Order: sequence, then structure tokens, then C-alpha cells
Amino acid sequence: MNARARLLGAVRARWRVLLRLGLWSLLEAGQTFLAGYALARALDDGFLTGNARAGLLWLGAAGLAVGAGAYGTGRVYGVVAALVEPVRDRLVASVVGRGVREADAGALSGLTQQVEIARDTLAGLVLVSRSFLFTVAGALIGLFSLAPLLLTVVVPPLLAGLCLFAATLRPLARRQEAFLAADEALAAELGAVCPGLRDVTAAGAEAQVAATVAESVDAEQRAARALARWSVARVAALAVGGELPVVLLLATAPWLLGHGVTPGALVGALAYVTQSLLPALQNLVHGLGTSGSRLTVVLRRLAPPKVPGARHPEYRSKSPSPTGPPPPAIPAPGPVAETPPAPRRPARSPKLSQQALALTSVTFAYGPASEPVLDGLDLTVPAGSHLAVVGPSGVGKSTLTGLVAGLLEAQEGAIRVYGHAVPGAEAAACRVLIPQEAYVHGGTLAENLGLFRRDPVPEAELLAAAEAVGLTPLLRALGGPGSRVDPVALSAGERQLIALTRAYLSPAPLALLDEATCHLDPAAETRAERAFAARPGGTLVVVAHRISSARRADRVLVLDGSRTACGTHDELLRTSALYRDLVGGWTARPTAPAR
Repeated sequence: MNARARLLGAVRARWRVLLRLGLWSLLEAGQTFLAGYALARALDDGFLTGNARAGLLWLGAAGLAVGAGAYGTGRVYGVVAALVEPVRDRLVASVVGRGVREADAGALSGLTQQVEIARDTLAGLVLVSRSFLFTVAGALIGLFSLAPLLLTVVVPPLLAGLCLFAATLRPLARRQEAFLAADEALAAELGAVCPGLRDVTAAGAEAQVAATVAESVDAEQRAARALARWSVARVAALAVGGELPVVLLLATAPWLLGHGVTPGALVGALAYVTQSLLPALQNLVHGLGTSGSRLTVVLRRLAPPKVPGARHPEYRSKSPSPTGPPPPAIPAPGPVAETPPAPRRPARSPKLSQQALALTSVTFAYGPASEPVLDGLDLTVPAGSHLAVVGPSGVGKSTLTGLVAGLLEAQEGAIRVYGHAVPGAEAAACRVLIPQEAYVHGGTLAENLGLFRRDPVPEAELLAAAEAVGLTPLLRALGGPGSRVDPVALSAGERQLIALTRAYLSPAPLALLDEATCHLDPAAETRAERAFAARPGGTLVVVAHRISSARRADRVLVLDGSRTACGTHDELLRTSALYRDLVGGWTARPTAPAR
């Protein structure tokens, strides 16, 4: 039995409560009846005949009816609570039962949010529908009591408006559901993209991601426009059923007065339409049209899937699962991108430019009034070489790698990676960036390592890469390439080894290591850096935090503002005072334990 059937069954089972609800609502119907009837009698039998006392007595009766109606409405709220709360309890039982039987992760959303929406919406619908039915009954009885001829003017447009409104309910519910689904899809899309904006920039995938998000935005816009078009039909129903009777009463007033309708009866009819029928119809159209559509949507979503094991779209997580593989269309979220998506990166080719990296008069500052972090920097890194970048904290080492990766954009100058301008998809396809805080997802180890390859990595190649970088002991400890990875259970150094091996397997020829080995001991760091330096056709740029990294490099870039220098280790010991200080500090610093 689906959730809608359970809801109707629960309501029908509370027939005694429904009976109490009807009895208290009779007071509201009586108030509506006297609102027009007493006014008509006050005019016809009182004020228009010179009998002010009779007129005032009829108006007093109408006032007493208002008080009685207010008392009845107050008691109605308690009865509605007695009707709705058991329905909520049955929905909760249904949702919890499905969650236990089917291990449905969406049950939590259904329990904490959707059931509460259903409860609140049902209560509103009961109040609105009850009020409309008893108000209309009181008004129509009053019109018949005043002059049956009045019904021929009021009832036809009222019925036409109700029929028009009823015809819009099902299409409106479908479009309301389509709009909610489009809104949720857009929220899920943005929830996956926003944490990985830096990854998207680094991957050069801005256009691809923007196009994907734009599709979701356009879909929601189309759904909103379709919903708005059907909302116009609701306005038309309200105009026909609630406002047209007023026009018709005024237009036919001479004819009605000529056929036995008294002036008081005509005024009473106008009071019935403007003070009772029109507000009741407004509440019904806006309440049932919006809340009814929402309740329909929620009940559909609370219903169990018709196909075993199937899940409703709303039960999908809005962000990548921490224990499953990440979505393939969006780069994995993390502090900084490690590499662009594999389909965007061509394999290494001997036709690449002989200059792996070229910076020409590059200037970058983090704000218009800030001092430049890099000011007119010129740098060339030949293909196949090994460059270490050193300098004090805050001097701009990570800024430099961010600029090369396309995470940041220089205010002046030009950056090229293998001849391709940065930022750009071609440049992004030629470089891989490994940040200090490595990203590892909850898939298998092979899926983690082959994240940036178009096709699955052959096991022999994967094992060779693991051996070269130094991942083999961890690979064996985890149970092999096919074992699943728990990122939380890994140490920072183990995550770095996985990220380094993943980058090693990447076809991008330029590797940027931004303190990517800071959680490794010196021996592990040495092995990883030598593996990258020996990659066929590869070029390595390392942000160094140990003297050994600088010694291993072909050249060293010392970032020191206007005194920035580039050369070999021995050359810089002679020419750069800052480099001599850094070497002295590194030498005196005790060796960090392996982590």
C-alpha cells in the first residue's frame, strides 16, 4: 500500500473525529448564513421600512453569529490536531518500516522532513477544505432563503470557476513536482561543484562544468515557467468563480428587482459573494492549489519504489558519498586540484614544446591595494628538467604553483605550459598539481590511482608505479589494488603516497608538487621525487621544504621579492644570501620522523 492510500485510510478510520469536525463547523456555516440573511432582513424589515429597532436587532443577531462562529473555529483546531497526528504516526511507521526492511537511506529524509511537511500540509488542507464547504453551504442556503432567483446568477459562474480550478489540479501537481525535482537537481549539481571550484579551475574544465550547471539552471527555469503558466489558470478560476458573480449581480440588478428580489436581498447576496464566497474560494485556490500539490509530491516520494532496489531521485545524496567513488563528470573536491579529468588530457607526446614552463613578466597580487606577491617574474623550465622552489613562508611559492595550475590568474604577464597559454584546457591537460592535503575517495585503491586515466590502468603498470613512488607496502597492507579505501583511516602521509602515485600515472608531463611530500619521511620523499624526476618525458617542479629536495633538483628558484634568483645549488650558495640562510636553517633542523 502506498503512502497516499495509507493517508486516506487513516483519515477514513477517524470518522468520529470527522463527525466532531463537521459539528463544530456548523457554527461557521451558521455565521455565514446570518451574515447575508440578517443584513437583508435588517434592510427590508427594518431600516427601509423605518423600523430601526428591527434593523438593529437583525444586525445584533449577525454579530452574535460572528462570535459563535469564532468559538467554533477555535474548537476546530483541536479536532484537526486529533485527526492529523495519528495520520502522521502512521506515515512515520510506514517510513521507518521501509527503512528497516530495505535499508533505505532516504528514510531519514522522509522521517525528519517529508513526513512533517505532509502533516502540516494535511492540516492546512483540512482547514481550508472544511471552511470552503461549510461557508459555501451557508451562503447558498442563505441565497435560497432570500430569493431562489439569486442562485441562477451566482451558482453558474461559481461552478465554472470550481471546474476550471479542479481541471488545473493534476497538471499543476505534475509541474510542481517537476519544478521541485529540477530545483533539487540544481542544488545537487551546485553541491558537487562548489566544493571543487578550485579543482574545476585547475582542470581547465570551467566551460564543461558551466555548461552542465547551465543545463540544470535552464531545466529549472523551464519548470518554473510551466508552473507559472498553470498558475495563471488558477487566477482565472478565481476571477470566474469569485469575482464574476459580483459583476453579474450588479449587471442584473434591475432585472432581479423587477422579478421580486428585494433591495435587502440583493445587498445580502452581494455580502454573501464578497464576504463569504470570494474569500473562501481564494483560500481554497491558494491553499489547495499550492499545499495540495505539495502534499501530492511528498506522498509520492514517501511511497516505496515499485521496482525492488530502485530509489527515488530525491533519495540520492546531494554530494559525493565518502564511501563510494566520486562522480565522474566533476573533478574530485579537495583543497587544491591534483589534476584535470583524464578525458581532457592527451597522452605525452614528443611533439610538445621544448619549454615545459615559461613565465614572462608575471605579476600577481591578492588585491588591488596589496603589494605584489610576484612582481615581473621571468622563468623558463626546460622539458625534462627538475626545478625546486624555495623561500620563506608567505613569499609566494604556492602562489606560483597556483598560477601555473590556473587556480589564480596573473594581473600582468603571460604563462605557458608546453607552449599553451594558462589558463586554458590545453595547458591544464599538460600538468598535474599535487597539493599538500591530498584527496582520497572511498572507492577501491585502483580507482583512486587511475582516477585521471581514460581507461582502467593495467595492473602491471599500476604495480610498477606503486613500486617506483613507494606505495607498495601500503598497497599490500590494504589488500591489493582491488581493496576499498577508507580515507579517514589513512594517515596524512599515506594519503600523500596515494595522491603521488595517482599523479605519477597521469599522462600530464609537468608535475607540480606543492609540498606534496611534507608528511613523508626524508627517505620516502627522496624516493617519490626521484620517481617523478625519472618519468619518461616528465618535468618536475617541487615546492621544497627540505634542503635535500633542493640538492636533488637541476636548478633552484629562490623567491625573494626583487632579489629572486635561479641557479644550481652551488651557484646560489655563492650568490644568494637568503638561500644560504635557508640551507643553514634546514641543515640545523632535526629530521622529521616518518608519518
